[in-house]
Amino acid sequence: MTPPPSTPGTAPSGPVTADAQDEVVPVSVRLGTVVPPADPEDWRRPLTWVAALGMLLAPALAVVWSVIASPMHAARPTPGTWLIAGALVVGGVITGTTQLRPMWAAAGTLGSALFGALLVVLFAVAISPEVRAGTLTPYLVQALKGSAAGLVGALVAATLMPALTPMRSRVRRGLAPAAIGIAVSAIVVRLLLPA
Repeated sequence: MTPPPSTPGTAPSGPVTADAQDEVVPVSVRLGTVVPPADPEDWRRPLTWVAALGMLLAPALAVVWSVIASPMHAARPTPGTWLIAGALVVGGVITGTTQLRPMWAAAGTLGSALFGALLVVLFAVAISPEVRAGTLTPYLVQALKGSAAGLVGALVAATLMPALTPMRSRVRRGLAPAAIGIAVSAIVVRLLLPA
């Protein structure tokens, strides 16, 4: 005797068959081995570390700059301002050269510079107690101006990266964008902080 047909819109109330259970469980589990999903960014690969180095280059220099020679004035650019601007460009280009597709190289360059600039400014705010009182310290002003100049230079470098992506050598691929980006960031530092 067959069960009566179910009414439309209701789930069947019979026992679940083995075929239906197999569809719910992934193939890797059914076969006895659990295969983790593929991680697009495996931290054991060397290029991942190169990209991380590019993102953290300018923030690391900002920490060293604050310890060694924190600026005493905000009117003129200091060596640290130039270094932060250049490090944002170089770090962005280092990260961008790890990418093989043209638009990814541009996005990696600009994204790395944005991340580095954010960390530089957050660090400058964190070590400047006068910010709570509404005063900008010389270090914070220099970090803001250096970050802005570095972002402009990284934007220029990011626009050049897609054209050079087909080159096989990562060093040659990043050399021209880094040099042009550093030159642009130096000009912007001069415009933001005239001597």
